[in-house]
Parts: sequence; C-alpha cells; structure tokens
Amino acid sequence: MDILLIEDDAETCDYVARGLRALGHAVDQANDGPSGLRCASEGRHQVLVVDRMLPGLGGLDLLRALREAHVSTPVLMLTALGEVDARVEGFEAGADDYLAKPFAFAELVARIGALARRPPLATPAVVQLRVADLEMDLLRREIRRDGRMIELQPREFHLLEYLMRHAGELVTRTMLLEHVWEYDFDPQTSVVETHISRLRGKVDRGFASGELIGTLRGAGYMLRTAPERS
Repeated sequence: MDILLIEDDAETCDYVARGLRALGHAVDQANDGPSGLRCASEGRHQVLVVDRMLPGLGGLDLLRALREAHVSTPVLMLTALGEVDARVEGFEAGADDYLAKPFAFAELVARIGALARRPPLATPAVVQLRVADLEMDLLRREIRRDGRMIELQPREFHLLEYLMRHAGELVTRTMLLEHVWEYDFDPQTSVVETHISRLRGKVDRGFASGELIGTLRGAGYMLRTAPERS
C-alpha cells in the first residue's frame, strides 16, 4: 500500500521506512509539518503515520487542517506522550489510532494494516473549490480571484465555502443560518445580510470580470457559475 510517514526524528523515520519497504509497501517521507501537510493533501496515500511533535506545524494542527479540508485518509499518530488525555486530544483532532513510543515494529505494521482495511468513504476528499475565476484552498485557507489574494474573516470564509459548494443553486437565508451559523431557528437578526454585503465588497468589487454573488429578491442568494456584469 502507499504510506506517508511524517516524522522528524531521522533515526525513527529511516527505521520505520526501511521496515515497511521490506514488506513491499511504498513509503513517502516528510520530516516537518508543512511538507507533511502538502504531501498528505494530495490524497494518494492509503494510510498516514504522523508524529505528534513536528517542527513548523505540530501533528495535531496538521491533522485538524486535513480533517477541516475533508481529507479522510486514516491516520496513525505516533507520540512519546502515553497519557490518556494526550490520546483523547489526538482522537478529537481526527486521529484514527494512536501508538505510543517506544513501540514494537510488528504492532505498528498490524495497526497500519487494520486502518488500511477500513472501508473507504463514498466521496473523495475535496481540498480545493473553484467557481469561475474564484478559487478556494481549504488546506491553506486561501482565497483568490483572478489570481489576486482575498483576505476573509473566519465566518466570511465559511459563508463563501458554503456558497461555492452550492454554486448555481438557490441558497436561502434559513439554510445559511443553519449551516454557517448553526442556528436551528430564525433569530430575527441581520447577520446574514451583513456578511453577504461584506463578502460582496471583498469578492465582487474591483474585479473587471463581473459579479458572482447574486440576490434573488425574496428568495435568497446564489453564487453564479459565471460572472454577471453590472
């Protein structure tokens, strides 16, 4: 199987990689968090083996970024911390299994095999969204339109992500309150209208190609699949 090993300790990394390759597995290696995140986001590995303590980007933050971007590749987390609280924290971040150092290589192989045998999810991981000339990188949390970087606040990012996932569809105010603000009732607030207005100011204004965010009066909003010139 294809395995990605993200481990900064050279001795451990080489030992594990050599052992896995001897068993016939293809192993890619990364020795820091940022490079590991880039490799993991490609979605071509069947199992990720991730050290908890990594330079540049810790293992927990790396895992949270992957799960937030809907990358569902099974993860076996390695750690020198054997306490229950540390393991719970790893599982809450999205780990599928946990192995404390020092570990027996045979147990590592058995745990990797168990993760690989889990049935795959029906939908592939999506790490980038694109609508017309608008692009969203879910891993790096970056938005560009016509190649220009757009800075958004977290809630604005979530709102735009929802609109992009439903591009070309009518999205009602109630749908946005439920899925972006997690309200299961209408709180009689103008929060949706305010955020849509701010989002238009950042995503639509100043771009020659035209406007993407449209209002269907009395119905809701739609992110157009092709810009409309005003």
